[in-house]
Amino acid sequence: MSNSSSSKKHDPDQPEISGPTPKSQRIKMDSEKKILNKKLKDVEISVPIVYGSIAFWLGKKASEYQSHKWNVYVRGAMNEDLRAVVKRVVFQLHSSFNNPTRVVESPPFEISEAGWGEFEIAITLYFHSDVCDKPLNLYHHLKLYPEDESGPASTKKPVVVESYDEIVFPEPSEGFLARVQNHPAVTLPRLPTGFTLPPPVPVEDASRKKRGDTKDHPLSQWFMNFSEADELLQLAAARQQVQAHIAKLKRQINVIDGPHQQLKSTSDQ
Repeated sequence: MSNSSSSKKHDPDQPEISGPTPKSQRIKMDSEKKILNKKLKDVEISVPIVYGSIAFWLGKKASEYQSHKWNVYVRGAMNEDLRAVVKRVVFQLHSSFNNPTRVVESPPFEISEAGWGEFEIAITLYFHSDVCDKPLNLYHHLKLYPEDESGPASTKKPVVVESYDEIVFPEPSEGFLARVQNHPAVTLPRLPTGFTLPPPVPVEDASRKKRGDTKDHPLSQWFMNFSEADELLQLAAARQQVQAHIAKLKRQINVIDGPHQQLKSTSDQ
């Protein structure tokens, strides 16, 4: 917060977002407007996103009401440009800030501020008309202070809190699919047998438009990695550990059962 009178610590009764949400918890977005484009049955488009905040302690430059500088944002999971799907993002800050409702009309979808208090930020995503008329509401708890406060505070290492999710658009229109089918931020599932993709819409010359991705963002070194390749590697490593543990338990059981089997054979004679 800027100069509010509440404590710097977050309200313990409020839920805190401290990491990525499981991939299985996807958000289903149903288009409510009846549009002329044909709806594609048994097809869905998913857009992986990350939303969160990065906060730096100002150190010697800190004052009573300006102890941290922070950014809150919505980005593509792999730092892709989201403008093909997201039209604008609205960040609702604490009422103590000047102009607490911040509207960002183009990527990168982020705002920068300074303050001293932690609070919940409402983030509303609005989509293009051929995507979905219903906005998506997200909530992020701005965190300025690290979990472990025993060590010395650092101006170089920020407090990073990010959440991963996938926005799923069921039964998209042909126009939407044609517009985004080759877009790196959009994930297309396996299409139904016999289904033919509509011809792709020509992509705007990248040299003529402002870059909207966050691959070269000044804070990108602090972004968490949510790539599916890393997830698969982690799952493979976990599977190997489980298999090794099962093999170890089987050997231990064989060692224990061995003498018992011998004693049983002797008693039966």
